[in-house]
Amino acid sequence: MKRYQALADTMAAEIRAGRLPVGTRLPSVRHLTTQYGVGQSTVFRAYYLLEEWGLIRARERSGYYVAPGAALAPKENATLKEPAPIDVSSLVFSVLDAVKRPDVAPLGSAFPSPTLFPLARLAKSLAHAARMLDPWSTVVDMPPGNEALRRQIALRYIGMGIAQPVEELIVTNGAMEALTLCLMAVTKPGDVVAIESPCFYAALQAVEHLGLRAVEIPVDSREGLDLDALAEALGTHPVRACWFMTNFQNPTGVTLSVEKKRALVDLLTKHDVPLIEDDVYGELHFAQDRPPPAKAFDTKGLVMHCASLSKTLAPGYRLGWVAAGRYADAIRRLKLMTSISTSIPIQAGIADYLQHGGFDKHLRKLRGALLTQRDAMESAIARWLPNVAFVRPDGGYFLWLQLPEHVDAMQLHRRALEHGINVTPGPIFSARHAYGNYVRINFGHPWSAQIDNAMKTLGELLRAAS
Repeated sequence: MKRYQALADTMAAEIRAGRLPVGTRLPSVRHLTTQYGVGQSTVFRAYYLLEEWGLIRARERSGYYVAPGAALAPKENATLKEPAPIDVSSLVFSVLDAVKRPDVAPLGSAFPSPTLFPLARLAKSLAHAARMLDPWSTVVDMPPGNEALRRQIALRYIGMGIAQPVEELIVTNGAMEALTLCLMAVTKPGDVVAIESPCFYAALQAVEHLGLRAVEIPVDSREGLDLDALAEALGTHPVRACWFMTNFQNPTGVTLSVEKKRALVDLLTKHDVPLIEDDVYGELHFAQDRPPPAKAFDTKGLVMHCASLSKTLAPGYRLGWVAAGRYADAIRRLKLMTSISTSIPIQAGIADYLQHGGFDKHLRKLRGALLTQRDAMESAIARWLPNVAFVRPDGGYFLWLQLPEHVDAMQLHRRALEHGINVTPGPIFSARHAYGNYVRINFGHPWSAQIDNAMKTLGELLRAAS
């Protein structure tokens, strides 16, 4: 390990342990060069690395300071000792009903603001496609779906370095249908599936609806999925499938490294266990390059890669897909048996937009807006909620906030609603209703006085809970 890396690791350990609180000014470059007997370039490189990790921020002519959310308590051991049935729907529905209220600050929303999407340009593509629609498309474009659309989707896989056969792509009514069809294709009631903890609550509901049992695999907010725990689960239980988010996981925002994605696919290939990969946030990256999905390392057709345009282009259009690998035929049949087909005009309209509408230009603008909103939210947290910990995500639009241990997230959710604020409490992200002092907040809406006031009020509610 190089000296600047060792220095950065030493300082990172102090920050993450909370021994250097948020806002603390770090020692000057001159002080550290004397203290550690290193050159100025070594100290600067260490500070640059800490900035890259999201642990510190530079202030012009002032120095370096500990960033909001830099300290985070150790992860909870969330693995279930035995697979268990899931019963979360009543809790989820009670929480999500509040999201529909237009007068509520949308910190608990699962969607970015619809004002960020080119809906007028999309409508032109939809109208054009509807006028040009071949009457026979109502038959031809049934599963696996509109060929022009699937070819446009396949081109986007090529951009990720994946040679995706068009015939293995199946168009669905949003990613949720794709994910559920995948689960149906490889399990039967009573089977065991591995899910994340914390986990996207809709995955918990799908497992519950299909009568499956779940074993929870811990997800660390910095490192992602615990592969050792997964290996133990695969060796102990008859796991029939895994349902994981490898990019910008909901709710933690964490992304698995390329090495961990490769190791994950290798592990599942060894056990011949399919992976249902939920990658609906993969296009919302803040770095220059899109992080590859686990699908990029699959050589056996075991990974069913699911995505949609609901979070990136067309909210409400309900258009998703699955790159289904060896399970394509089974999923295509299940699609016909359940919903028959995804809307034919919608498929044609989206195909026209992807070919002519400037999707990549829109994505660059969308990512820039989300990055700006993330930074504004972090600043608000530093100002109004200084005792809250989180890890800065490199994409998506969620922050997973760890509240002080004595705070009840469900109670905070209820109190916040009384003040016109919606946050998503941690227990709905767990089969065991764990994460009682966590909440997920959404930074996918343009910054406004309403959101800033909502964050201020949340801070007041937290102080009142002390």
